[in-house]
Amino acid sequence: MSFVCQRCNEAKATVHITDTVPQKREQHLCEACAEKEGVIVKPHHTTNEILQQFIKQKAGVSVSDDATCPKCGLTFREFQLNGQLGCPNDYDAFKALLAPLIERAHMGATHHVGKVPAAAGPAAQKQAGLFRLRRALEEAIEKENYERAARVRDQIREMESA
Repeated sequence: MSFVCQRCNEAKATVHITDTVPQKREQHLCEACAEKEGVIVKPHHTTNEILQQFIKQKAGVSVSDDATCPKCGLTFREFQLNGQLGCPNDYDAFKALLAPLIERAHMGATHHVGKVPAAAGPAAQKQAGLFRLRRALEEAIEKENYERAARVRDQIREMESA
């Protein structure tokens, strides 16, 4: 449903405010009128802009890194600036620089394990959970984090017995 600004009656309303106290009241304003009303409008950012900002802040490397993909010629600096890789070979060319970024973005995970549809049922969800835990166990052992490995092992045993 599209609304016209209730204040200027001209522009398209893109800010929608609902007050519930003392009684329910809705306002539909354009951004300019919302600003005049004192409503703070958050700036619109594209997904690409958000990704670029994340890469610049979280990559853990400076923009001066000059690693270059031998296939497409993209530099890591260009990737940081535009947020897009040039070809599939970039994952190998920038592996050391991308790994920390991917781990931070996925809370420590470096492999995509997918999702299980809710309609798949509890058995499929249990199998997917066991798969994730076994992978986490392997990673903990590889990193010689034996305390984490023991906790994950116990989680696997608990899930298998349930």
